[in-house]
Amino acid sequence: MTTGTPARGFTPGVDPEADGGQLPLSIRTGLCFAFVGSELLVRRVDQHALELPRWPDLQQWQLPVVRGQYLGSLNGEPCWSVELDPESAQSLPETTSLAGLRALFDNLSEDLYAIAGRAIQIIAWERDHQFCGRCGTATDHVRGERARRCPECGLISYPRLTPAIIVLIERDDRILLARGHAFAAGRFGIVAGFVEPGESLEDAVRREVREEVSIELGEVRYFGSQPWPFPHGIMIGFRAEHLAGEITIDEGELAEAAWYRLDELPTIPARLSIARRLIDAWAAERGVIIDQP
Repeated sequence: MTTGTPARGFTPGVDPEADGGQLPLSIRTGLCFAFVGSELLVRRVDQHALELPRWPDLQQWQLPVVRGQYLGSLNGEPCWSVELDPESAQSLPETTSLAGLRALFDNLSEDLYAIAGRAIQIIAWERDHQFCGRCGTATDHVRGERARRCPECGLISYPRLTPAIIVLIERDDRILLARGHAFAAGRFGIVAGFVEPGESLEDAVRREVREEVSIELGEVRYFGSQPWPFPHGIMIGFRAEHLAGEITIDEGELAEAAWYRLDELPTIPARLSIARRLIDAWAAERGVIIDQP
């Protein structure tokens, strides 16, 4: 899942007629991003490679499908998000397994991983909007859109994203790293938080930094963004300069925070995250490649 980069060769779509979407499940074709809860169904090809099942595989394995949604096509092949019955976990073929998306980052191609993140969010949205949130009536699919409409009161529901900012703060030759209470001992990240109603992204950056570490920022510069399907976020990354103040942490949010030079970095986030991409970009400007996974 790369910062700001869609899956190569993937064309999003909502109307699957051209790809056999109106056919019965038994004769549909295409890749299935099939989830039991938050875990993706994968099949091991060999010791190092995984692949995704296709519709005929699900039929052969007799796995009950709760519902499926057309996602688009990858290099001409239709792609589907599929919600499997929770009891499917008890009857999977020996060659398959279930895994969370975080655990699969190094085992799926970049394209497939990005589409899997899209799939799990669409599954959750459609599952949670079968009934109108205003009047309780069963909703209908809106043809040609990723939306569900209430036939009684007309309310239309679209998939929602929760925006969050994340910021790398620089001070001379150092960056600010912080450790949240839920982090493993010795692992640090950078300041992040959710955008509040009525805020610009830049306002959210300044507020979160002020709240968590009590410092003021100078220029705030956009870096990039990353889909973050845990469960339905998007991370918007920034870089900023320290302007004033010394670190005073909000103990309800953070366990510790400090300034670090390149030669004294603690354990930082994995390459999966935009946090790591921000740190790596800062290091690369100084001619350094960080030797951490």
